[in-house]
Amino acid sequence: MGRTQVKPLPAGAVDATALASRDGHEAILRRQAAREPAARTYARALPIVPVRARGLTIEGADGRRYLDCLSGAGTLALGHNHPVVLEAIRQVLDSGAPLNALDLATPAKDAFLTELYRTLPPGLAGRARVRFCGPAGSEAVETAYALVRAATGRSGLLAFTGSGRGTTCRALDGTWADTPDMRVARLPYPQDYRCPFGVGGERGADLAARWTESLLDDRGPGVPLPAGMLVEPVQSEGGVIPAPHTWLRRMRQLTAERSIPLIVDETHTGVGRTGAFWAVEHSGVTPDVMVLSKAIGGSLPLAVVVYRDDLDIGEPGAPVGTFPGNQLAMAVGTATLAHVRENALAERAATLGERLLRQLRDLTSGLKCVGDVRGRGLMIGVELVDPEAEGDSGSSGAPEAVEGGVAASVMPHSGRQPRPAAPELAAAVQRECLRRGLIVGLGGRHASVVQLLPPLTLTDEQAAAVLDRLTDAVRTAARCRGVARQTHPEPR
Repeated sequence: MGRTQVKPLPAGAVDATALASRDGHEAILRRQAAREPAARTYARALPIVPVRARGLTIEGADGRRYLDCLSGAGTLALGHNHPVVLEAIRQVLDSGAPLNALDLATPAKDAFLTELYRTLPPGLAGRARVRFCGPAGSEAVETAYALVRAATGRSGLLAFTGSGRGTTCRALDGTWADTPDMRVARLPYPQDYRCPFGVGGERGADLAARWTESLLDDRGPGVPLPAGMLVEPVQSEGGVIPAPHTWLRRMRQLTAERSIPLIVDETHTGVGRTGAFWAVEHSGVTPDVMVLSKAIGGSLPLAVVVYRDDLDIGEPGAPVGTFPGNQLAMAVGTATLAHVRENALAERAATLGERLLRQLRDLTSGLKCVGDVRGRGLMIGVELVDPEAEGDSGSSGAPEAVEGGVAASVMPHSGRQPRPAAPELAAAVQRECLRRGLIVGLGGRHASVVQLLPPLTLTDEQAAAVLDRLTDAVRTAARCRGVARQTHPEPR
């Protein structure tokens, strides 16, 4: 496949060339390294200085252009500086409206909620309440936990191995003096390539559901049910792992039968990312609580918790926070939600994502360092593995499959024995992508999954360019790693 040319950015308010000559992106990076902490995750992996952006494209202070498939960690559903986003910002600034109105009623909030209600799953929209909270997804999860804890009178939370959230609820312990100890029980999350039970497919999903059911029903005398269950319909930080539809329906059934509120975390998956407006809709499941952040603010900080009205007990002392009234974020969020809905961008993500997955699998089928290519919609992960190492179960500490008291020892249903994760190779692929002008993320339990989160406005031409650069980067990184191993053999 030949390289696809991407049209240059139009002139903008910032002159990148002038900025580079005046200060230099290297000098800016040096000052950042001296001033900011070592935990600058994105900055360490992506040593660029963005000064201008439009759509899929970022321009750095050194004049280089990049195709951005990280999209602000998923916040940019419409890409950088989309016209409807910029117009929404201008309207708020020109109106003289307050930029922070706490939790007071405003026209911007009313418009945002009206548009949000239009998009909610039908089973929830008719009886939904919305609570604004701090702008991060982790704060929204904490708010959701506080809500179900108050509504049920119970404590404790069920979460899943590989989830990017759940443990953040421990921060609640220091919020109120009367908050009981927070307990998060981690359950196996089903997947095919690294199935925790070693079987994958429907059988693996069934075993995971049965494990959860056993935990709920065999608690022991005097042990209460948890306050809620928190699940991602597609694990993002866990390595882009879509939940099997049958398993997610079982989780809904198990929680409903036991009056346990089901909290679905749509922080990464919402607003059309997975090919449906909300990822939970793929499985036909109606949750009790939805955690929304990232893309709902259209690039600006915003997070809300949507929940069934019967969970709204108006508990005294519940946190409100200082920044739930970001009027710019609400206006931009309204414009983004409406644009995605009116232009059927979720449907576009489903079609284009399916094609990208198929093409990526074809392009990497001969590369032994690619263990798995998976995703849903425009949320795609490529897992890098060590092709020369012995295979491993990849169970991540989950229990073995047990049938009739005998541990199951079978191959994954895909027929491939998963090999050990290769985080160094994944990091090398990310660097090779950057050299080719492509920005990608890394995730997974071992940081070995290259993640693609392009904007929903991705064109066919841009998609071809992304595929071209990514596959070339994988081949180069794998070839260089092989040469390095031959030059410097690992000790036996």
